[in-house]
Amino acid sequence: MSPEASSAPRSLAEALRSRDDASLAALLRDRPDLVAPVPTDLTQLATRAGTRASVLRALEHLDRFALQTAQALAVAPDPATYDTLHGLLAGDDGDPAVTEALPATVAALRRQALIWGDDDRLHLVRTARELLAPSAQHPSPTGLGPTVREATSGMSPGRVQQIVNTAGLPSTHDPVSAVAALTALFADRKRMDALLAGAPEAAREVLTRLMWGPPYGQVTADPAAHLRWLLDRGLLLPTAPGTVVLPREVALHLRGGRAHRVPEPVPPAVEPSVAHDPRIVDATAAGQAYTALATVEELLKHWDQGGPAVLRAGGLSVRDLKRTAVALDVPEPLAAFWIELAYAAGLLASDGAADERYAPTPAYDTWLERPVAERWGRLAAAWLAATRTAGLIGGRDIKDRALSALGPGLDRSAAPEVRHRVLTLLAGLPAGVAPAPEAVLTRLSWERPVRAPQRDGTEDLRVRLARWTLSEAELLGVTGRGALSSHGRALLGAAPEPDDTPLSSAEQHTAIAVGLLAPLLPEPLDHVLLQADLTAVAPGPLLRPLAEMLGVLADVESKGGATVYRFTPASVRRALDAGQTAADLHAFLAQHSRTPVPQPLTYLIDDVARRHGHLRVGVASAYVRCDDDSVLNEIIADKRAAALRLRRLAPTVLAAPCDPATLLEGLRSLGYAPAAESAQGDVLITRADAHRTPPRTAPEPVPEGPPAPDSVLLTAAVRAIRAGDLAATTPLKAPGPQPAGGELPRTSPADTLATMQAAVMTGEAVWIGYVNADGAASQRVVAPIRVEGGFVTAYDHTADEVRTYPLHRITGVAELAED
Repeated sequence: MSPEASSAPRSLAEALRSRDDASLAALLRDRPDLVAPVPTDLTQLATRAGTRASVLRALEHLDRFALQTAQALAVAPDPATYDTLHGLLAGDDGDPAVTEALPATVAALRRQALIWGDDDRLHLVRTARELLAPSAQHPSPTGLGPTVREATSGMSPGRVQQIVNTAGLPSTHDPVSAVAALTALFADRKRMDALLAGAPEAAREVLTRLMWGPPYGQVTADPAAHLRWLLDRGLLLPTAPGTVVLPREVALHLRGGRAHRVPEPVPPAVEPSVAHDPRIVDATAAGQAYTALATVEELLKHWDQGGPAVLRAGGLSVRDLKRTAVALDVPEPLAAFWIELAYAAGLLASDGAADERYAPTPAYDTWLERPVAERWGRLAAAWLAATRTAGLIGGRDIKDRALSALGPGLDRSAAPEVRHRVLTLLAGLPAGVAPAPEAVLTRLSWERPVRAPQRDGTEDLRVRLARWTLSEAELLGVTGRGALSSHGRALLGAAPEPDDTPLSSAEQHTAIAVGLLAPLLPEPLDHVLLQADLTAVAPGPLLRPLAEMLGVLADVESKGGATVYRFTPASVRRALDAGQTAADLHAFLAQHSRTPVPQPLTYLIDDVARRHGHLRVGVASAYVRCDDDSVLNEIIADKRAAALRLRRLAPTVLAAPCDPATLLEGLRSLGYAPAAESAQGDVLITRADAHRTPPRTAPEPVPEGPPAPDSVLLTAAVRAIRAGDLAATTPLKAPGPQPAGGELPRTSPADTLATMQAAVMTGEAVWIGYVNADGAASQRVVAPIRVEGGFVTAYDHTADEVRTYPLHRITGVAELAED
């Protein structure tokens, strides 16, 4: 055997053992599931890298050309040469794009331990081959069928010899050599061309239909002449009664050596669709960002005194979602998005009471006090990292249960990655340029191809996540007119800091985005325009105290660039119930109106204030008192008041068996304007108390698999794996007994002590078996420094540090070989 052949790795473990530390760290970084927990040695690392779950996860993260490369290796002989793999992907003519891209792709697959071996002996990991190789139950995306050897495995030797003879090959002594001769014929381009030259035209049409797959077809018990011609020469082979298959070697010849109809070595470009002025994009995005903040604030204000009830199974009912959508004046899917966004930002939660309801959290009050841009930054950062997916609301889960807003089952761990990737593709275009959405989806499908179609016929989840990301980014003001805004680039981390130092955290990204957005947001106004038709126009966003007071005094009639408020008797009475006086309201309007206060509005306030509090309601269960007994006589005589069951207690007092709130509403429905009073006779201010949940934290995103290891963990893991592998593979010095693989060395306590003391004097390293306090056994290579008091102090090569071991926990010790 040549030195080159003897040095070739014989297993994945040996291939990993030949890698340097940087290559091992790259493997653990690309496949983080391999480092949780840290393998004890390289053999265990190779075993874990070949498990079905780990290989499936690695295959799902391959781009389309890398997956095509793995699929081509799955239909190639094992091992295959690089030239064989190149021929399967580039074809007989040699695709220059494949030739250019293949070396880097093979290197990437080798780095991820999906293939191993040198270029003259490339091995696909056995589990990956089992997953990707074609079979009748699991067809390959290549469209190829079984090889001649696989298809003839159950065929009688006599039938095999008949096929060989009909194909023009000499008879052989055994079926194995006959199958090998037939395989060699189908793999020979010239001889196959000669064989097919005599095929009937109908037979060629059959081969053309089966060439790109599926390779299986149906035949009758008495096939037609052209099918019989193919069957007699092995160009079609029977697999079951009535079923035939096109052998893999024949299909590859017909395809010109290609394993795939269309290799895709180059990712599709995200072409620009529309170009806008970057300033217009930023202004549009800023306007939408302000609208997003106003919508979320309106939602939480709507639920300020306690929102909808929590369903028994969790989440929001369909009826409550519809009511919220009507209150926000948006479609139900948008209402669901804003609800989920507030929840992801920690501004909304359930209160945990017996009759559990949704309500703003204490963090909402803190959020309201922050500057406008900072409030947007919190929402945008929460959206970017959230795994809860509002687009799923209204659908069904795998158990056919409805998915509701704020309910369980909405987490999709791929959502943050898809959002980042979509925005990164947008950031790759010049400022102000928007791509066509389909171009973005095509690129994402190349980067993460769909390995299996959806059973329900819907689009792949990643495609739907990308669509939702494009629309949600526009709603949130991350993009404007389809192009990524400047603050959107900063949020993603694609924009440098002012001092050109690299960004290091999501908080820094958000802080810079906030700084870029702040100058683009409109300044809040301190005035409105009062009109004679009992309306007020706010030509822009209002200062918070002004907006809150105006929201009590008037009803919002329309929204948009300018908000229109309408004054009504009910809205004015609402302000009076909140503790304001007519003089307060007149002064407020005069102070904040840029136009004179219209006379009709003045009359409305005075008229409602004059009647407000004329009647007073208290507890009797409830009572009504009035200094003017004629008013009480009028109420008693009104047939509409019969449901209140009022009775006179005194000339100026009426009592009712209902509660004060019901009596107040009943009298107001009759056209009166009563006011509530306390037990002391004072007028009650009926300002609503805000309902808040106990302190709540925002929901944690559900990660997609183990988190990516940082550089510190990678360095420590590689060091531990190297040390453990050294302990497991270092040969022992003869004549000491070498344990079988995985067993701990065994020596008597006296021999252990003597060997340790000798190692201290010679300074040599030894191999020990050690059982810790939890009973976990391990093998370690240590260099003893001191032996005293029943303990050994030694430098542990496995942990790369000095440690102390109790002698009674050392199962045995063995000296290492010189080499």
